[in-house]
Amino acid sequence: MNRYRRRTFALELAMTATALIVGFPVYVLVNLAVRPASDTSSPISPTTAPTLDNFSQAWQQGALGGALGNSLLVTACSVLIVLAVSSLAAYPLARVASRWSRRTYLFFLLGLVLPFQLASLPLYQTMRDLGLLGTPWALVLFYSGLQVPFTVFLYVGFLRALPRDFEDAALIDGCTPLQGFRHVVLPMLKPVTVTALVLNTVAVWNDFFTPLLYLSGSAQQTMPVAIAGFVGQYVTDWNLIFAALVISILPVLLVYFLLQRSIINGFAGGLRG
Repeated sequence: MNRYRRRTFALELAMTATALIVGFPVYVLVNLAVRPASDTSSPISPTTAPTLDNFSQAWQQGALGGALGNSLLVTACSVLIVLAVSSLAAYPLARVASRWSRRTYLFFLLGLVLPFQLASLPLYQTMRDLGLLGTPWALVLFYSGLQVPFTVFLYVGFLRALPRDFEDAALIDGCTPLQGFRHVVLPMLKPVTVTALVLNTVAVWNDFFTPLLYLSGSAQQTMPVAIAGFVGQYVTDWNLIFAALVISILPVLLVYFLLQRSIINGFAGGLRG
């Protein structure tokens, strides 16, 4: 029978303190999002007369409907392309032991070292020449290239730790390398795929600089840029900003709750691997 010890008590105190530290910003966010503009009390003080008008005003004034649709479109298309390209590229890089494979892998890793801001001007000119400025497809093309090196790095590290017995058996049975990857290797990549899905989704969804650069001057905006529009030179309505932030967080939370089991199993599988 396990006894309740001082160490257990200290761990419980540490976990409780950590939960309070993590939950405190969320409390302030929701508290200010439902607070009327006339209430000027401390952000820590609970709102005595909560209202949902801030959400409707933020939705209408910031045109958050179109911004939310653009963010969903850009994030979904970009992440799907990144996962497909990276997994297919990482498979031969991890399995083929040759000089060209090592050099190509180092070429991908170069994308992790060089900051993308160095190529901002030529990329902007390229998007302009392609006629994509002011459209969400410029962001899809940009993120599809930006996130590939990091995702390839994740896939290659995971693939090198996987045994080759199952795919070798599939090749002996007559499968082509592509069929072996699709039917044998790809299902085993679920842990790292879920990890890459979460990391890429958060990176693309929260990016502010790139949409501001490529969509500037157009009616097309993403959620971070639309929320920044509430900040004025002389007047800033923080209640609407916090309400817009809650609206921006909800789709990510919805995806998490729908895929909660897969995400947890994916991270746990990655840790065991």
